[in-house]
Amino acid sequence: MFEKILIANRGEIACRIIATCRRLGITTVAVYSDADARARHVRLADEAWRLGPAPAVDSYLKGEAILEIATRSGAQAIHPGYGFLSENAAFAAACQAAGIVFIGPPVGAIQAMGSKSQAKAIMQRAGVPLVPGYHGADQDPAQLQAQAEAIGYPLLIKASAGGGGKGMRVVTQAADFAAALASCKRESAASFGDDTVLLEHYLQQPRHIEVQVFADAGGQVIHLNERDCSSQRRHQKVVEEAPAPGMTAARRAQMGQVACDAARAVGYVGAGTVEFIVGQDGAFYFMEMNTRLQVEHPVTELVTGLDLVEWQLRIAAGQPLPLTQDAVALDGHAIEARLYAEDPAAGFLPSIGTLSVFVAPRKQDHQVRLDTGVEQGDQISPYYDPMIAKLIVHGPSRPQAIARMQRALAELRIVGVASNVEFLQRLVGHPAFVAGQVDTGLIERESAALLPAAGAPPQDALHAAAIWTVLAEAPDATQPPSPWDLGDGWRLNGTARRTLSFVHAADTLEVALEYQGAQAWKLDGQPVRLVQPPQAGRLQLDIGGHVVVAEVFAEGEDLHVFTTQGHTRLKPHRPLAPPEDAHDSQAGLLAPMPGRIIALLVQPGATVEQGTPLLVMEAMKMEYTLSAPSKGTVQAFLHDEGAQVQAGMELIDFQAAP
Repeated sequence: MFEKILIANRGEIACRIIATCRRLGITTVAVYSDADARARHVRLADEAWRLGPAPAVDSYLKGEAILEIATRSGAQAIHPGYGFLSENAAFAAACQAAGIVFIGPPVGAIQAMGSKSQAKAIMQRAGVPLVPGYHGADQDPAQLQAQAEAIGYPLLIKASAGGGGKGMRVVTQAADFAAALASCKRESAASFGDDTVLLEHYLQQPRHIEVQVFADAGGQVIHLNERDCSSQRRHQKVVEEAPAPGMTAARRAQMGQVACDAARAVGYVGAGTVEFIVGQDGAFYFMEMNTRLQVEHPVTELVTGLDLVEWQLRIAAGQPLPLTQDAVALDGHAIEARLYAEDPAAGFLPSIGTLSVFVAPRKQDHQVRLDTGVEQGDQISPYYDPMIAKLIVHGPSRPQAIARMQRALAELRIVGVASNVEFLQRLVGHPAFVAGQVDTGLIERESAALLPAAGAPPQDALHAAAIWTVLAEAPDATQPPSPWDLGDGWRLNGTARRTLSFVHAADTLEVALEYQGAQAWKLDGQPVRLVQPPQAGRLQLDIGGHVVVAEVFAEGEDLHVFTTQGHTRLKPHRPLAPPEDAHDSQAGLLAPMPGRIIALLVQPGATVEQGTPLLVMEAMKMEYTLSAPSKGTVQAFLHDEGAQVQAGMELIDFQAAP
């Protein structure tokens, strides 16, 4: 076994690898960009080395710099994690040439499966079923359009070198093909340095099921059962589970055998995932093979009781597979939810900032697990994927796993950035998900239920905010009390009355407070008492005989209130405060976050209709299109293609039609 390895990655996967290495007594070397100088993976590793500036191209994608650090630090092997250089054949070859073990498959296997087009050709020769489509070398747009007509619509344009849902577009009619192709090629070139695409017939309401395979240098190949990754948004996995709902033992054995055949066809060694698209008729087709560890590998770990990172290390060190196929367990059910710093109400726009509050759910043996690369006080930067953490639960059955996931999501506390926690709660609780009737189009079809319009806040949240406000006005207990400092509403005779106002969304809401002396309160006419002294924002209130438990966290002027009814964001209403600066959306368009302008879609002076795409930004590894807010004229673009812009900068001089 290795004594020292370098982890050529960041975030939660780097921390995950460090955890296994610590258990095995392996020394770890971290690398970091300037944006990650104080990151959690840097704090956890035994030693850490600077790579370069924040952009990945100047740091985590610098293979030569990583190899130099590995040599100088005395690392015997490099674990690439996922993303960045994990599926880069040239980097794997450079490791081999430098005498450093690449903890991944052989160079030939990476090359064979690195191109989706080449992989499909290999699988076709191996007899693995394929979705009808085009994966040829001729990338002329006219040729691709002709092939699209032959395949028929709807179809999927997919980056040949892609992964993680990037460089993929669904096209439902010929008129949309050219624009979708251009966008897909742009995103693919930016993300993978290769704009080659393939075309596939788009199956209606398919499932995405993948099989985890492992192979050793001796030619032994086994699978560790399957994962269902059908809960997707924009082709990006959101929730994964193992085993797949409705999977029979016979179908599992069949798909597992095909996956192992696919691995053998390319001389595979190490951890890999063979991904299948499954039609409503149950027929399954090869999509791609990921020649690395998957983001969702923890669900496989929880149902098999195995440590897949440990398996990777042992196989890379030349050891044989630890188990035979018939010894692989399948115990209970596991579900993983990806927690992102993003705002579902704003089109899932990524959010950046400081995690002023990040409280994990209570861990219960192996029932609840949180894999994360951040802690409270850390930054979510604009340079990388906006994932905060992965929440994984296990239960004896799928219904019990769903219940544990709902409870764990309800116990999370995230303040400082927007998050998708409540969206995940609605998704996991949706009747179709609960029934196991999940396909890749579920989220889009059920968007009205999963992304409901903001309603009135829970009364419990308003009452908790009111009591928290009163308690926050109390004097510092460490100082001698003064009657002039007390904010307890004392009156010589009678009861003090006060109205507390809070803003929620666009509404101003009021709470009537009566009190006479400390902690002798009524809220909206109901008597209130503290069941327990408040601690770290946690309140336990008896309101008219109903006990309410809430946690309140202040962020600037905002109050974040967590109750059993969810997360409520309130702002104290201050009618005498000066109005905040407002921006007329008709006067121009603002950058929603830091990013780069990658395409200007109309000519200056053009008259456009509301909703016309005007400009494309790239931010946090994804493309975002800004559209016309109304009918009007694009007077000018204020930045050229390739320009870096900051959040809030005006991008377009736009004149609304009268």
